[in-house]
Amino acid sequence: MLKTAYDGEKNIFSAETLPTGDFRVELSDGEDSKIRSYLFTIKFVNELKLSKLKDYLRGNLSYIPRDILQGMDLVMKDNPSRHRISVGRSFYSPNYRAEDDLYYGLAAYRGFQQSLRPTSQGLTLVLDYSVMAFRKPLPVLDFLKDHVQGYRGVNDVTRLRQQVTGALKGLKVRVTHRVTKQKYTVAGLTTMNARGISFTFDDPDGISPPTEINLVDYFMDKWGKDIVYKDILCLDLSKNNRPNYVPMEFCVLVEGQRYPKEQLERLDRDAGVFLKKLSVAPAKERKDRIDEMVRAEDGPCGAVMKNFEIGVDKNMTRVVGRVIGAPDLRLGSPSLVKVDRDKCQWNLVGKSLVEGKSIERWALIDFTQGDRFQLHGSFINNLRRRCTGLGMSMDEPLVYQSTFMKEFSAISRIEGLLKSVVAEAMRRKSGKLQLIVCVMTKKDPGYKYLKWVSETKIGVITQCCLSMNANKGQDQYFSNLCIKINAKLGGSNVELSGRLPHFEGKEHDSSCPSIAAVVGTVNWPAANRYAARVCPQENRKEKIVNFGMMCSDLVNTYARINGVKPSRIVVFRDGVSEGQFDMVLNEELINLMRAIYDDHYRPTITLVVAQKRHQTRLFLQNGRDGGASGNVPPGTVVDTIIVHPFEFDFYLCSHYGGLGTSKPTHYYVLWDENRFTSDSLQKLIHHMCFTFARCTKPVSLVPPVYYADLVAYRGRLFQEVAMELQSRTSSSSSAAAFDQSFYNLHPELQNIMFFV
Repeated sequence: MLKTAYDGEKNIFSAETLPTGDFRVELSDGEDSKIRSYLFTIKFVNELKLSKLKDYLRGNLSYIPRDILQGMDLVMKDNPSRHRISVGRSFYSPNYRAEDDLYYGLAAYRGFQQSLRPTSQGLTLVLDYSVMAFRKPLPVLDFLKDHVQGYRGVNDVTRLRQQVTGALKGLKVRVTHRVTKQKYTVAGLTTMNARGISFTFDDPDGISPPTEINLVDYFMDKWGKDIVYKDILCLDLSKNNRPNYVPMEFCVLVEGQRYPKEQLERLDRDAGVFLKKLSVAPAKERKDRIDEMVRAEDGPCGAVMKNFEIGVDKNMTRVVGRVIGAPDLRLGSPSLVKVDRDKCQWNLVGKSLVEGKSIERWALIDFTQGDRFQLHGSFINNLRRRCTGLGMSMDEPLVYQSTFMKEFSAISRIEGLLKSVVAEAMRRKSGKLQLIVCVMTKKDPGYKYLKWVSETKIGVITQCCLSMNANKGQDQYFSNLCIKINAKLGGSNVELSGRLPHFEGKEHDSSCPSIAAVVGTVNWPAANRYAARVCPQENRKEKIVNFGMMCSDLVNTYARINGVKPSRIVVFRDGVSEGQFDMVLNEELINLMRAIYDDHYRPTITLVVAQKRHQTRLFLQNGRDGGASGNVPPGTVVDTIIVHPFEFDFYLCSHYGGLGTSKPTHYYVLWDENRFTSDSLQKLIHHMCFTFARCTKPVSLVPPVYYADLVAYRGRLFQEVAMELQSRTSSSSSAAAFDQSFYNLHPELQNIMFFV
């Protein structure tokens, strides 16, 4: 009987007492390997009493017993980790279906993510369906034929050396010429073919002197294998300065090597779209797959779990949810907005924005010259007509500059172009240029140059769009373009008709910094315009180091605009897990208080964590209640049974899920001096989700968090520019990426929503 669970490193969790002391065991990898002797020690470390977990769930223990949860979590993972491919908290079956073939030597493997959570009903297993792209365990030569473009056979290995190396380097392969089928990591390709490789062979028994031997002869003499493809390069499997060259025909890719999603999308757009389609399974299909996996023999409920006397109810937990109604919204004219009851969406046909900005001084840079997607001449008229319809008067552009996409190739070219356009506009009409519309033929890496120059050096708003979309002339497209422009210029697109409830009367080189972004509203009570601050900090450090300073700056900005500091502050924080809550409370919150408090100012503060990186899904008991998509309706909130046993948290699905299965946001209240009730906070957040500036529907995440993510993305673009600029003058560019001056916004843009 299996009564132990091993974490793969140094910890064993056992359901019964194990013998302790030193033990020696002799093992061989196979009949062609030497027998090796290993000494290991078993030492009793701790007895984990489940009574402590029960005390915590009942509210009798103030801290969560993480060592017990870790042990139980490992026990629950033991069965799938023995039978499936393990990637973090996820487990995938290598038995892919024919329809899951992604081609290029890749396949989509289906599986699940799992975790244990303490909830009001006790310890809960959270399991969700997952899909990931993996390399098939093919012979290396077959994989190259499928994966490398232009590769038709072994004679192409030398010609396509760079592509072949790129496809194989870092991968694990299993050799087939030995009984033991050892696994190695590909370091690269040899410089010579098999026929030309010779090396010094040392007799392992020390009887014969070292001899020079050819690789072809060695494989025949040692392994009885005749190398068929003697004239192609071999795999270099060397490690720790020990040469190891193996012909490709004797190597097979090891099972379970994932293929990064971003690389898949670059390799083949259709394959990327197909993988995404598999991942976003409709609600009913996703529910059925989860039910199937929790009952599978290679699922979480295996023999080890039973031997630990852990039982799992394989039926999904039933909860009662409530639906918060959509708020009354206000536009310009007509004032009241009719929101679709099922999808909570509204359209702008025949309507104007709450506060449409007048655009008197703007320029157009057309980067599509000479391209097959050259911009149509009707673009300006279409844009102006839609702006006018939405209550944004828009004059003819002061400057129309036609150029090529190659301008994006260098910072100096972009900077020179923007400065010349601004200067020409100033010559034609006095006053600061409000906007530059940039039409591109495709997405380009030089986009970051454009944003960095315009937002930190020149101080002018830019709005980019693609000509292939603009040329279609669709009203909906131009409406979306206009509401982005209006928000960037400081206008308001939509407002709640009443005050917000309860207020009646935030993967690369480790030397690169992380980007911390903080946004704060500047127009209460509408709360639909935000100012942003961005700051670099140490990589992978979740704590926002300058949090208090940035918040203090935003509080002072609010005071300058409104004539008074806010008396109540609600902080929404994302990007942290439960294990980091203490850091947020004891470091970030304290840092905030110290930065803004003084003898005459002490606002009440509420701190809420918003989490999207979780596996909890909500399914309707009666699928017909969810309309065409089968998802829970917008405004669905659950705050019982599956939430924390005694703390203040809830799940809110504020958006309409038209594709796949809706994922609620988990809101966790860590600090509350404003004394929110559950209803008032839930209603506040849900209503705020209707004010997001980029669309005419509620979003899934409270807008300030969404905006902070957009600002952080912009900060990462600035970081890339800093790294590139510094790398041209220094061997190390990491120091430049920490230079705050690269991230300082132009004063003209500091307090408007340039990032939307």
